[in-house]
Amino acid sequence: MSAVDSTAFVSLGFVLASIVLLGAAVYALRRPAVFGLTAGLAVALLLASLAALSGSFGLATHGYRAFTHEELAAVIRTRPTGPKRFAVEMELVDGTVERFEIAGDQLYVDARILKWKAFGNLLGLHTVYELDRIGGRYLDLDDEKNRPRTIASLAPERVVDLFGLRRRYDFLEPLVDAEYGSATFAMARTAADFELRVSTTGLLLRRIERG
Repeated sequence: MSAVDSTAFVSLGFVLASIVLLGAAVYALRRPAVFGLTAGLAVALLLASLAALSGSFGLATHGYRAFTHEELAAVIRTRPTGPKRFAVEMELVDGTVERFEIAGDQLYVDARILKWKAFGNLLGLHTVYELDRIGGRYLDLDDEKNRPRTIASLAPERVVDLFGLRRRYDFLEPLVDAEYGSATFAMARTAADFELRVSTTGLLLRRIERG
C-alpha cells in the first residue's frame, strides 16, 4: 500500500469511527432507562466528543503524506533574476508545478511533521509530513534584517488544523507530537536543480549534478 493510500485508509477509518460513536451517543440519549438519565447524558456527551475528535483527526491528516524512510518530496529549479533575487519552479511528486519569485542568497523550505506516539502507532498511524513554507534567506545578517523578505505558503487551507489542536489541548500529548523546525536551505546564486527529500530526521536539499 502506498503512503497516500495508507493515509486515506486511516482517514476513512476515523470517519467510520465517528459515525459509529455518534450512533452510540444517540442510542444512549434515547435509552435513559438502560443507563439512567444522568449516566445516559454523560455517556452521550463522551461518545459525541470522541466522535468529533475522530472526525477531526480524519480531516486534519487528510493530504499529509506518510513516510518511514527518505523519499522524494519535490524537484526544485532555481534561476537568478537579479542581485539577490531568483525564480523558483517547484514540481511536487503529484505532478503539480508551482512558481515563486524569491529574494535572498539561499532557497529556504520547511515542513510540518506529525509524529504519532505508541498509541497512535497501534491504531495504524505513522509519521506524516506536509510541506509548509518556501522563501529566501540572506547570508549576511544585516541583509536579513534590512532587505526585503519573501515567504510563501505551500500548505493547503484546512478545516481542521491538528497542529493547532495539539497546541491548544494538552490531552493530545500522549497521542501525537506536533513538531516545527524541520527546514533546509541551499545556495541560489547560480542556476541549479535540487531534489527536496524528506526523512525521519527532517528535510534536505540535494543538488542534481547534470552530466
